[in-house]
Amino acid sequence: MTPIVTIRHLNKTFPGVRALNDAQFELFPGEVHALMGENGAGKSTLMKVLAGVYQKDSGEILVNGQAVEINDPREAQALGIGIIHQELNLMSHLSVAQNIFIGREPRTRSGLFIDVPRMWRDTQEVLDRLHLTLDPRTLVGDLTVAKQQMVEIAKALSHAESRVLIMDEPTAALNNAEIDELFRIIGQLKSHGVGIVYISHKMDELKRISDRVTVMRDGQYIATVPTAETSMETIISMMVGRTLLDTGGPQVPAEQSEVVLEVRNLNRGKVIKDVNFVVRKGEILGFAGLMGAGRTEVARAVFGADKVDSGDIRVRGEKVSIRHPADAVRLGIGYLSEDRKRYGLATGMDVSSNVVLASMKRFLWSQFVLKRQAIRATCAQFVKQLEIKTPSLDQKVALLSGGNQQKIVIAKWLVRDCEILFFDEPTRGIDVGAKSEIYKLLNALAQQGRAIVMISSELPEILRMSHRILVMCEGRITGEVSAAEATQERIMQLATRRETAKSN
Repeated sequence: MTPIVTIRHLNKTFPGVRALNDAQFELFPGEVHALMGENGAGKSTLMKVLAGVYQKDSGEILVNGQAVEINDPREAQALGIGIIHQELNLMSHLSVAQNIFIGREPRTRSGLFIDVPRMWRDTQEVLDRLHLTLDPRTLVGDLTVAKQQMVEIAKALSHAESRVLIMDEPTAALNNAEIDELFRIIGQLKSHGVGIVYISHKMDELKRISDRVTVMRDGQYIATVPTAETSMETIISMMVGRTLLDTGGPQVPAEQSEVVLEVRNLNRGKVIKDVNFVVRKGEILGFAGLMGAGRTEVARAVFGADKVDSGDIRVRGEKVSIRHPADAVRLGIGYLSEDRKRYGLATGMDVSSNVVLASMKRFLWSQFVLKRQAIRATCAQFVKQLEIKTPSLDQKVALLSGGNQQKIVIAKWLVRDCEILFFDEPTRGIDVGAKSEIYKLLNALAQQGRAIVMISSELPEILRMSHRILVMCEGRITGEVSAAEATQERIMQLATRRETAKSN
């Protein structure tokens, strides 16, 4: 059988970074081919070259055995190649239908106007295939991250001629039911001969869905192996090229350590309902629950990003008023958003600017003059401490891997010396090696006495890292479980319990 896609000797360089070095890849019709590697291994870059987002420096791409040049996404689409990007690539001010058919809207007979009713009908057909209960006229900006991800998937699948579908971390913001539905669709596409490139850091997904796995490391091809015959340990070893240390769970703090944050009777509409909790010095408090349970909403409310209807917040025993994130920062509270590129980083700026972003007043000689030497010295210290991989402090953050971007957000709040830290999905889109480093860092922060609230949709992560676990369902806390008592089954029971929760 002729491969539907063959990539040979591909090279790509960005300023200061050699992203691809003699890379290769092969995809057959009706195959789900997983592409794996640590953040910065070159996976997304390789696929963006195939999808026409980037142009190769050298090398060869063959589609159905014929050499092709792909200079932009339109040329890729004409060859039947579609991509679902890891970072959402939607326009929030446009509707679902407008996003799905942007640049190829159906026209009226005259060709002068967009046939809006037809665009709505065509969009509804695509949504029906995905069993999505969405109105094509809904603004994308009004949707949850999970629904936006499904719109991205629908956009890629709307190309009737698609023969190659690239999925870059497609389940990062989906719940279990949505993942099951996505996998059903992938199975359907596979049966119709569509070749699927599947990039994910979730090992269980790869075993469940892929036929072969190709591993990349430092921009280079390492190996291709059959999924069914290869252990996950072998694949991880090929990915990282080193032995990962099991840091285990965090050291248990003294039971009577100081309460540094207390939240009482917090309410906001239907998304937060009478939430109560405390966090102690040196503790990692896990927040578990299904997508939409209200965990992120609680974090944003405490941080002052969203207004609340009622409730009290106490920091070190004193009642405080947090009306804006600046108030929270002044009180020593930092928030690492689940959407780091939208809320945590200025991706067009360099590493040093991002690291000191929350502490800029400390680095001013006067109102308009920065202490540049002090900025660089501080940034160099945290780049070394957190082992951030960057060619220089002047590198644009947008060109770094997801794991290194996450470390920069962490560095930003460490420079600010925040005592209370909210980590919202701290390892989303991060590979197994970077996860290990983030876990090690969280443990170290807790041992330093910082109070940490960790929100995660990955139950193994919650179980591994938390001293206590609070579980939410439909805006309420439905239970609290100690680390010693916690199991996945117990957490899932609480995460699906819809009756009125007991107050803590």
